[in-house]
Amino acid sequence: MKIMVVSPGVSALTENSNEVFLDVAKLLLTYADNILRYPNEEKYRSIRIGNPTFSTKLLPIRGALECLFEMGFEEAETHLVFPKSASVEQLKLIRESIASERDQRLRGGQPDQPPETAAPSPSTQESPATSSQPATPSPPQTSSLENSMSFFVTLQSNFQHVMVYENPELQEKARSHIPHQDLSSAAEQKLKQAKEADPECKLGREDFLVLELLRWFKQDFFSWVDRLPCSRCGGTTQNAGSLSPTPDDLRWGAQRVENHYCQTCQLSTRFPRYNNPEKLLETRRGRCGEWANCFTLCCRALGFETRYIWDSTDHVWTEIFSVCQRRWLHCDSCENVCDKPLLYEVGWGKKLSYVMAFSKDQVVDVTWRYSCRHPEVLARRTTVQEAWLLRTITGLNAVRQQSLSPERKKELTERLLFELVEFISPKKPKPGELGGRNSGSLAWRLARGETRGTDAQTSQQVAGYVFIPNEREKSEKLVHVQYSANKDQYCRVSNRQEVIQGWDQCVWKKDSVFRKVEHDWQMVYIARTEGSSLGRISWKFDFAPVGLKMKAVSIMAQSQTFHSGKVCWCLRLDQKTTEFSGDGKMQSFPSLSGSSEFVIEAELSSGDGESSWQHAQLFRQSLKETEESSFEIVIELEDA
Repeated sequence: MKIMVVSPGVSALTENSNEVFLDVAKLLLTYADNILRYPNEEKYRSIRIGNPTFSTKLLPIRGALECLFEMGFEEAETHLVFPKSASVEQLKLIRESIASERDQRLRGGQPDQPPETAAPSPSTQESPATSSQPATPSPPQTSSLENSMSFFVTLQSNFQHVMVYENPELQEKARSHIPHQDLSSAAEQKLKQAKEADPECKLGREDFLVLELLRWFKQDFFSWVDRLPCSRCGGTTQNAGSLSPTPDDLRWGAQRVENHYCQTCQLSTRFPRYNNPEKLLETRRGRCGEWANCFTLCCRALGFETRYIWDSTDHVWTEIFSVCQRRWLHCDSCENVCDKPLLYEVGWGKKLSYVMAFSKDQVVDVTWRYSCRHPEVLARRTTVQEAWLLRTITGLNAVRQQSLSPERKKELTERLLFELVEFISPKKPKPGELGGRNSGSLAWRLARGETRGTDAQTSQQVAGYVFIPNEREKSEKLVHVQYSANKDQYCRVSNRQEVIQGWDQCVWKKDSVFRKVEHDWQMVYIARTEGSSLGRISWKFDFAPVGLKMKAVSIMAQSQTFHSGKVCWCLRLDQKTTEFSGDGKMQSFPSLSGSSEFVIEAELSSGDGESSWQHAQLFRQSLKETEESSFEIVIELEDA
């Protein structure tokens, strides 16, 4: 009786020649049988990736590694591990499928063909992966094979992990934590405002909901961890290496546990690096790995088509598909930024090489979206051969997409074509992509080299946004701008409002400043970056392009200082400088009358001790306040 294979991995495995299939089946069955016979023996639940048998006889063969992952094996640092929480029934299912196919072939029968197998692409048909030869384009050296093996394990592991986000029960649990109604109402309001300001606006409710979800996740839900406070005295700890994971740690995917050691108490506080998003819904803390993992789940829980993005230079984030814009949007929950893909290369100074996107249906090499220096990136892509990478991604996608409808496959192909066209022409950096990293302590960011880009475009003084009257402001001869710190948005007030999200999106120049959210005190403000002695931020207004000049100017600015901290506010007009106070009261400036442009600047300095950067603050406001402005400018205009 002919047995049909029941998994994509086994389906791919059966496409190998008879000799290759039988050799690999013997290995796979040995791994499975050892676990079933000796369930309590740890040595049988682990496969060393560097093992010559594994790397030469199993890794290069089409479908072999997929079968191991489908059995339940997971990637650790140097091994594939069958965790205690893995399903033995699933292991038996894959084992029996392989054994049935092996028995059929040993009896001399024809190899079973998998049902509804997608026709391989031309590159796959000619790929060595379909014969007894390794899957690399040419006979590799040992180091090349190890690189390919490690890269393949990374691809496969991430591709398997994103399937966790498809669990309906887990999505429901995530939804129970998300204030969906509040976020949707805020998104509807901002969409209405955007449509009123620009009737041709192409954005949809979902686009604004993404922005609200990012804001909520950053400000209200998740917390960043450099070093945990001592669990006994609450003091500062030092990262003193690793501790052994407990069975419960391993159950939630924490193969690594950091030891945050207090020298005062001589006590170790454990920080398991959980990889299971269900656990992260409870702990709500971590670094970029935990942030992106949990945020991607939240995106899927709200029904967004989502991709988990892995960067080989050690960062992860999320992409969301915008139906209205028909393109993928970069979303970094750690930084609360959307659609700023050049942030890492230009702003943080990262030397990118491989950036991969993983969804439930597809793996895509999206490196080129995140770079404006394609030749430099290409020169760094030496870990694996490009032909091998293309063939491997094509093979992974073919296996995953076997059960998809023709319509869905066509949709994915069309999207990929749009992306490839997008990748051809490098983009120019936008103002919001020019700054260094905000998440994490200064020491942590400095150690990673992510405080500021090294390009000339990212020098300390970067020209950015200029307030120029739009058509409505021009006709009314009135510019009225408000900034709310707790909402983190600018509003250009007229009969119809234009809302711009993000404190730095309307800034002319900035140097060593960032927006600080204090979740414990429920406060938000702009301050100097940690470790800097001086911070500056400015806003520019220019009315000459529309043939107007200023008739009257009023400004309200809020600032607050502690200890010896200082904030100096001033207006710059030509070569003249006029200082004013940031006491939260509206002030008039008749000296600006008749001029066509000016700059508002704030300088933050001084302070005491290690927290001196916090002792000079702009726009300090409670996160619970929703209506009051922190900064307001009213300018009456007249014809020049």
